[in-house]
Amino acid sequence: MSRAVNRVFVIGVGMTKFEKPGRRENFDYPDMAKESVTNAIKDAGISYKDFEQAFVGYVYGDSTCGQRALYPLGMTGLPIINVNNNCSTGASALYLASKHVAGGLADCVLALGFEKMQRGSLTSQFNDRTNPMDKHIESMTEKYDFESGPAAAQMFGNAGRDYMKKYNVSPDVFAKIAWKNHKHSVNNPYSQFRDEYSLEQIKNSPMVHDPLTKLQCCPTSDGSAAAIIVSESYIEKHPEVRKTAVEILAIEMATDMASTFDSNDCMRIVGYDMSKKAADKAYAKAGVKPSDVQVVELHDCFSANELITYEALGLCGEGKAGEYVERGDNTYGGKCVVNPSGGLISKGHPLGATGLAQCAELCWQLRNQADKRQVKNARIALQHNIGLGGACVVGIYRLAAFNKPRVDSKL
Repeated sequence: MSRAVNRVFVIGVGMTKFEKPGRRENFDYPDMAKESVTNAIKDAGISYKDFEQAFVGYVYGDSTCGQRALYPLGMTGLPIINVNNNCSTGASALYLASKHVAGGLADCVLALGFEKMQRGSLTSQFNDRTNPMDKHIESMTEKYDFESGPAAAQMFGNAGRDYMKKYNVSPDVFAKIAWKNHKHSVNNPYSQFRDEYSLEQIKNSPMVHDPLTKLQCCPTSDGSAAAIIVSESYIEKHPEVRKTAVEILAIEMATDMASTFDSNDCMRIVGYDMSKKAADKAYAKAGVKPSDVQVVELHDCFSANELITYEALGLCGEGKAGEYVERGDNTYGGKCVVNPSGGLISKGHPLGATGLAQCAELCWQLRNQADKRQVKNARIALQHNIGLGGACVVGIYRLAAFNKPRVDSKL
């Protein structure tokens, strides 16, 4: 169904530095939220009282943490909805905020994400009920034995194994992706890790689940990020915010399909098909092609996922991701810079904050505010945030162009 919708803009972004859990003192989730939201408000040049709605994402925490996080910033009676969609939680909050504005339900909405995590690998918090990942694990173990390593590393590592078998690529390709992302993070002051490693150091770090070594896996992290989403009518009433406005041309979500479980393919178990579906919908709505994109923030929870997602997003052809990496098409001087922030592997992965941190990075890139990690001539940016269980959000952005005619689209 086609209908006229409001154009949607990001006018302010903010985030904290991502930290190893427990490293920073006095950094509970209300502290994180206050820092990221204050930074976003300052970036936009508006007031907290302008918010008509807030969507707040986190995975680990009791109910209504969103309220506890925002109340110190203003007791305005603001409607606050808490969001949990596993590792895609941040972008899910952003998706809801964007759709709220697109549908004319509000003109100024806050999307906030944060996470205070425990050290070590992710584990299930509830053992007295059905695990939402049971079907994914069951499908994986029909093909590979369940081993002693972290479940997520096994799932994405086995996806890497399937890719290697199908297209005859070397495990070195995965290591080169991690090498790139660690190298990019050197120039990101918000990144949890800012060390550059040699390819040999990446390959020789402790094995987590073959072919994934430790330096090819994202860490657990503490941190927060926020974005302020507004309508065109809000900008018309507050023309001073135009200088920071980035338009969200499209933001789309997809969840698992039957192929996730019946394809006997670990790439699909970890979300290849829902990534492709969300991306295809976003490209169609935005009216752009993959070749139009200059900069991407991609959900590289493990290097294997970055590799298979190149193809899901259409950045290269099927079976061509290895060549894409070997040519350097995924970094500065190539076709498209993927994860200039350092990605999850090096920047860190506080689950609720990741999708909004991706949004922040892409806004800075499009505004030409990314300093040493700036992508030259960045005009179109793409975000990919995935959570197993599952949900995938893909967003497409450009610097606001107010002189262009309004176009009817699909909500």
